Amino acid sequence: MTEHPTSHEGRQPLAARQQERTRPRQQDTAAAAAAAAIPSPAAAPNPGPAAVAEAQAATRREGDRLRFVGAATRRIARGIDLDEIVLGLCRASVPTFSDAILVYLRDPLPVGDERPVSPFVLRLRRSDRLRHTGEESGEAGPESERLRPLLSDPTADLMPASELCEVRAGGALAEVLRGVRPVFGDSAAARAALPELLGPGRPVPTGHRAILAPLRGRRRVIGAAVFVRSTERSAFEASDLLVAAQLATHTALGIDKAVLYGREAYIADELQRTMLPDSLPQPTGVRLASRYLPAAETARVGGDWYDAIPLPGSRVALVVGDVMGHSMTSAAIMGQLRTTAQTLAQLDLPPQEVLHHLDEQAQRLGSDRMATCLYAVYAPVAHRITIANAGHPPPVLLHLGGRAEVLRVPPGAPIGVGGVDFEAVELDAPAGATLLLYTDGLVESRLRDVWTGIEQLRERLAATAQLTGPDHSPPLEALCDDVLDMLGPGDRDDDIALLAARFDGIAPSDVAYWYLEPEDAAPGRARRLARRALSRWGLDEMSDEVELLVSEVVTNAVRYAERPVTLRLLRTDILRCEVGDDSPQLPRQRRARETDEGGRGLFLVNRLARRWGATRLSTGKVVWFEMATR
Repeated sequence: MTEHPTSHEGRQPLAARQQERTRPRQQDTAAAAAAAAIPSPAAAPNPGPAAVAEAQAATRREGDRLRFVGAATRRIARGIDLDEIVLGLCRASVPTFSDAILVYLRDPLPVGDERPVSPFVLRLRRSDRLRHTGEESGEAGPESERLRPLLSDPTADLMPASELCEVRAGGALAEVLRGVRPVFGDSAAARAALPELLGPGRPVPTGHRAILAPLRGRRRVIGAAVFVRSTERSAFEASDLLVAAQLATHTALGIDKAVLYGREAYIADELQRTMLPDSLPQPTGVRLASRYLPAAETARVGGDWYDAIPLPGSRVALVVGDVMGHSMTSAAIMGQLRTTAQTLAQLDLPPQEVLHHLDEQAQRLGSDRMATCLYAVYAPVAHRITIANAGHPPPVLLHLGGRAEVLRVPPGAPIGVGGVDFEAVELDAPAGATLLLYTDGLVESRLRDVWTGIEQLRERLAATAQLTGPDHSPPLEALCDDVLDMLGPGDRDDDIALLAARFDGIAPSDVAYWYLEPEDAAPGRARRLARRALSRWGLDEMSDEVELLVSEVVTNAVRYAERPVTLRLLRTDILRCEVGDDSPQLPRQRRARETDEGGRGLFLVNRLARRWGATRLSTGKVVWFEMATR
């Protein structure tokens, strides 16, 4: 009978041996290397002092490698953008791991699920090297910097490395990059790949003094790194390939994240830019300035917005609002509300009606779509402003003499609550005064409540006005900057939208207004009235052109009007003419044929006027044109 091995002394049971073979290794890299370096008892039952010292040295080297990898990966991970990550790799590698490094990245870098383009190009993104003693300090520059000779070793001279490298499909470099694993410079694959990477005719490092490490992100290879050591330093060992692999992996993943973050930041910036006005209009009788600050660089998209919308009669609507939240959703809702406000403004609805329709729109968007908004309409001829509020902080009016007051406007309920009436108030808007509209991010933070912030804002405006004297208003752009300077380190909890309006108004002597009956004689009377007004203003040289355009616009108005037509001339730095009638049909420019007797009026207006347009009102429309005064 065959005796089972379990009965022999000194032997393990079969099950125990199987368990021992399947047990996962839990020794760390340093311990494994040390155990491999110590001779086995059968070969050297009594190891000598030299063998023990060698084993201890091997253990120390492996421990140093582990500590270096940990510190290097932490340094690489601290980078947020692309340059910081590549710089972290260079600083971590030179001189601790290598005497020089070259970092190549794809140009352009792929983003997300973009399909790769073949062949692709690698560009030298950054290089660094160990400098001579007494040489100027600091890192090597970016792409334009070239590696100089490393110490006194001519074989390690990579100067100058090629800045661009095209990776051909099926080539030696493509095969190394596809293999992902780092390789020594003297390997068969690297001997063919390094000349392709560094450029034809360039010196190539030999032996175990160079490591070529592919940089692979989540889906594809995004670059390569070359680590080089000089002859005055020990060559790379086999375990250094693992170190290079760790550095390459962490760098590639960091670059992937940086590229994705950069794309998201770009999308956020573009979204915010398109949601806010590119530039403010220049309506007659008022000057405007604005500011927008995100809550932080990492949260560039928010729900704050401002707007200035020209209205018929040289009026202008001033809007500022704040949607709850700091996300793409908040920005999208803000864009919809801003577009709705612009559409309602073109209908020339009263401010309280605009807020009412915005409230209905917010409810259609969702039950939790909340926002605050302040809508004001300034009339420069009447020197009056009409304001309606929907849960927004009240505006501040800075008078010409330096007195700043918080306007008493009914607060109202936020947009989206539903079933709430809004109330508008009409106030004086004296010439030289400045109206400041803002969101709560300017006046509210963790360190102060909203009313404390409003009082600080009022005091800041009054103090700024004192610097320019009682007869001069502070410059509008400088005033906005000074207001933002009141923010302390802990005051940036929210987005900030700021809109400042300086009321210049239009003097009664610069306004001419008439009613014209809708009859055939109206165009002739309009020409005579316009000629008299221009003569009174000293603009006789403009009479011929203005009379022609006034005649054409009035003729078009009386053709369809049933009630008296209004004619108004406004003189500021430009001459503006407005003709109103009760017909809602807007005129359209068309090219008349040679045989047509009419249809050339708007063509003349378009050719001779600086600007022209038509606005539909609830009671009809207004056609206007502007001409530059000579």
